[in-house]
Amino acid sequence: MSTAPLAIVTGAYRGLGLTTCRVLAERGYEVMLTARRAAAGQAAAADLAARGLAVRFVPLEVTDAAAVRALADQIAASQGRVDVLVNNAGIFPDPPPSNPAASILAADLDGIRRAFETNTLAALHLCQCLIPLMQGRGRVVNVSSGMGQLTDMNGCCPGYRLSKTALNAVTRILADELRDTGIKINSVCPGWVRTDMGGPDAPLTLEQGVQGIVWAATLPDDGPSGGFFRDGKPIPW
Repeated sequence: MSTAPLAIVTGAYRGLGLTTCRVLAERGYEVMLTARRAAAGQAAAADLAARGLAVRFVPLEVTDAAAVRALADQIAASQGRVDVLVNNAGIFPDPPPSNPAASILAADLDGIRRAFETNTLAALHLCQCLIPLMQGRGRVVNVSSGMGQLTDMNGCCPGYRLSKTALNAVTRILADELRDTGIKINSVCPGWVRTDMGGPDAPLTLEQGVQGIVWAATLPDDGPSGGFFRDGKPIPW
């Protein structure tokens, strides 16, 4: 059994998730790269493993409750612990902001439900299943967005906005309930990053985008919990 700390990253076959896996592995973590696209996830993990990094692929559809419970059971039986959970998996179900259908007045409620299922409820269920394996000390990073900030809320894209605002509430509730433990849980906005979701015009590279995620995943014991951060600095809810 490995003695390296174990990190679980969801939605990690590309973009921010994949880069987070690489950086954590370079820092000595054993990383479970999870994704619902098995072929792409396997190839991504194999590429990192070929570089000598301790990364392995585990297929996971985060909205499949039975699959999440099975993952927790698998980890409990093999490693017996989890040190880091990065809830990175997410969808953007809304039309582009320039599309009139992106208005909340025209929003597809089924799309909003899908956003909540993936962006909020799946992350919550992963916390429910994996935090008990942290044995009172670990790090949870909920990858959120400035589009979920109530202090800077604008129109359009209600599925994404509402689900990320709710994810931030999950962070606050869990942090309060875990305040007497050594577990740190925070929301992180990576900024506008050049990913498939962010698009080619985004100003930040993947390396820049993951800095705040990795910072929150590797906090010292006296680090913050229950906050919302970008680049390691607090931002308003």
